[in-house]
Amino acid sequence: MKIMTGINWFKYSSPPAFYPLAGLLIPWFYTLATVFAAVGLYISFAVAPTDFQQGEAYRIIFVHVPAAWMSMFLYLVMATWAGFGLALNARLSHMMSQALAPTGAMFTLLALVTGSLWGRPMWGAWWVWDARLTSELILLFLYIGFIALQASIDDPRRADRASSLLALVGAVNVPIIYFSVKWWNTLHQGASISMTSAPKMAITMLTGMLMLALAFWMYSIAVALVRVRCIILERERRADWVRQLVEVKF
Repeated sequence: MKIMTGINWFKYSSPPAFYPLAGLLIPWFYTLATVFAAVGLYISFAVAPTDFQQGEAYRIIFVHVPAAWMSMFLYLVMATWAGFGLALNARLSHMMSQALAPTGAMFTLLALVTGSLWGRPMWGAWWVWDARLTSELILLFLYIGFIALQASIDDPRRADRASSLLALVGAVNVPIIYFSVKWWNTLHQGASISMTSAPKMAITMLTGMLMLALAFWMYSIAVALVRVRCIILERERRADWVRQLVEVKF
């Protein structure tokens, strides 16, 4: 405990200090992601029982639900980093929000695709303009808009401010996605897991879903750390510490 409290964590808010720390953490998060994914996939597709109403087709929810959770969670994390960047004028905060956006977009697309694959046998249609599906599609557009805005402005500071404002404004869409099944008459089923009530599924199903959610979470952290290291090198390429790093490597 003394070792942990003796560390000056604030020094890692600067890109030169955070860069090597991220490099040390990446293998650990990749390993955790692999372990959780292996356990989750085994439980979900080999141990969990067949659903008495939906049959084997229900197993797609083991990927769909964690992907949907991550799509919303990563957007809130991205918006939080963007908010810190605007409030504190912190370069690393903007870099972190930029690093998270592609992974969030990927999970949003995965949630939409797997939802369509599940909806075809359940609803008889690949897509309906349901409240939750439509708001999830808007979330994908927000991610794409954030990425496009970052890429379209040459000045990194202006790009950071513009994309951060978009991220903060778009955060209002996340509670709309979550509560849409309660606020409107929707085809999408309600939440199977709630903090205020017992889960509506077998414990093996819940365990498989949570294992894959943890795998997605660990993977997101690992990929974001890899990407933020690339962003740091790109933005700080004229700094002396980056030049020394390049000289050491080559």
